[in-house]
Amino acid sequence: MGRVTERRRVLRIRDGAVSTRPDTLVAEEPLEIRLNGKPLAITMRTPGDDFALAAGFLVSEGVLGSAEELANIVYCAGATDEGVNTYNVVDVRLAPGVPLPDIALERNVYTTSSCGLCGKASLDAVRTTARWSIEDPENPADPAGPRVLLEPSVLSGLPDTLRASQRVFERTGGLHAAALFTAEGELLDVREDVGRHNAVDKLVGRALQQGLLPLSDAVLMVSGRASFELAQKAVMAGIPVLAAVSAPSSLAVDLAAESGLTLVGFLRGSSMNVYAGEHRLALRTTAGRA
Repeated sequence: MGRVTERRRVLRIRDGAVSTRPDTLVAEEPLEIRLNGKPLAITMRTPGDDFALAAGFLVSEGVLGSAEELANIVYCAGATDEGVNTYNVVDVRLAPGVPLPDIALERNVYTTSSCGLCGKASLDAVRTTARWSIEDPENPADPAGPRVLLEPSVLSGLPDTLRASQRVFERTGGLHAAALFTAEGELLDVREDVGRHNAVDKLVGRALQQGLLPLSDAVLMVSGRASFELAQKAVMAGIPVLAAVSAPSSLAVDLAAESGLTLVGFLRGSSMNVYAGEHRLALRTTAGRA
């Protein structure tokens, strides 16, 4: 399989002094995902956890919801004219009886490492394909209280834990990361990738393979911003809380509000903005709230 990092010669300039040295870069290669032998999508990713990436991608598409629905995933041999296996093509086989997706989902598109599910972002699509309901957004005040209740102080510690767990980032500075935490801040899993949506797919795919979906007790923490695609992936995996170190998009906020997802942005130190689902935060004062 491809390497996670590669070495390249770089010209380095520091305070007017010029030198050459090898530099460690994050690897980026295409991955074609096939479904029952039929090409479905191509994404640019960091090699590694490719089977989990493919499985997580299909969770976000509403195709898979449990390990029992997945027959197997294999690398496709003969991916080149010479018959060499490049380990850049995977075929996902569904279990007997699992329906193939609607033709609208079979789009065979190129997906860049930054955009996620480009051209397909729609609140209606998520609403109609989600396997699990996080909660009824019209009535979030369950008498028993929300299943996940977070102390803001716990949220404050997640970015540092995530950064400390980014082993490849420390060597390259060029990777996004996504991690799953418990409501008490315990790190459950972390994945890195050149694409933030790929990192989330790898997390969700690993959870599906382990029979852990829906992730109804988990908190998803991502580096960078919270796009619609990331909010969509959280909802499709049954994750109730999405936190990001940067800003969310307007559509991500709309989806969070409609689905009951708790969405936190600009999570930096003890500061954060809560855009939706504040009932899952253990807030002890309402001072200053409009």
